[in-house]
Amino acid sequence: MLPTRSLGPFQVSAIGLGCMNLSHAYGQPPALAQAEQLLLHALDRGVTLFDTAALYGFGANEELVGKVLSPHRSRFTLASKCGLHGVPGEDGKLKRVLDGRPATIKASCEASLRRLRTDVIDLFYLHRWDKKVPIEDSVGAMAELVKEGKVRCLGLSEVSAGTLRRAHAVHPITAVQTEYSLWTRNPEIAVLDACRELGTAFVAFSPLARGFLPGTLKDVSALVPTDLRRSMPRFAPEAYAANLTLLPALQAIADEADCSLAQLSLAWLLQRGEHVIPIPGTTQIAHLDEDLGATSVQLSEQQMARLDEIVNVASVQGGRYNAGSQAEVDTETFGEAG
Repeated sequence: MLPTRSLGPFQVSAIGLGCMNLSHAYGQPPALAQAEQLLLHALDRGVTLFDTAALYGFGANEELVGKVLSPHRSRFTLASKCGLHGVPGEDGKLKRVLDGRPATIKASCEASLRRLRTDVIDLFYLHRWDKKVPIEDSVGAMAELVKEGKVRCLGLSEVSAGTLRRAHAVHPITAVQTEYSLWTRNPEIAVLDACRELGTAFVAFSPLARGFLPGTLKDVSALVPTDLRRSMPRFAPEAYAANLTLLPALQAIADEADCSLAQLSLAWLLQRGEHVIPIPGTTQIAHLDEDLGATSVQLSEQQMARLDEIVNVASVQGGRYNAGSQAEVDTETFGEAG
């Protein structure tokens, strides 16, 4: 079985599963049968943290997780998110909306419970802080869901240390979820330490840098037009070509450690702190098995230091989000007060 880490009152596998790309973001999702097989394989391998959201596939991902995993509900910790979801536009098509008002949060929770086929969500995140609504109001509504027994614990995604502290004063925050990997180091500015201080778990999404760190994505021009990465500056052709030059030095360390690039990257994260829980996502069982193998990789202090020297804020080219997406997040940014 996999080693475990603490997530509030839960003991979960040290590596969880991000379910997003089974329905959303990276081009054409896999066939339903393939997605179902992957979820069940993860469960059989000992993964006990499954992460979804109302936004992913505009509810389709929660429906998938509910259909496949609800018969096994007692075997895992279920996380979902509110605050970002789809609403019909003038053309009748669903569009992405950020809305952290208390009434919207409560309605979103009810819809998620139905799609997930469960009576309670173990960990309910605010997917993004809607800055038009005080964080205290959004978290206050979420706290009422805890009192009603519909949610067990609360989380926040993409927030700063200051916002975490404000929210934590209203209701204990069990987890903060933010992008964190060798090439995204923003959490190291403040929120990673704030989580450690408050006893809050840090859940690292995109721990493999959206396909960059495993070294398998060589040609970004081959990404389909709907792929989320096409809007990200780091994946622009010139920046990405520069970033690819970092991989040979990483591969040398992976060879020393007798592991793959993906395992090296996840092992680095696991050694950043006992409160760090990566949630890589994949559509391939072979990739899932490879990722879980990172729990057996132990890196030396020298190897950890060399990794920091190779991939860091100065060496990575391009921002992680475009201007529109960056405006929606509350995480600290290098070069700014936070």
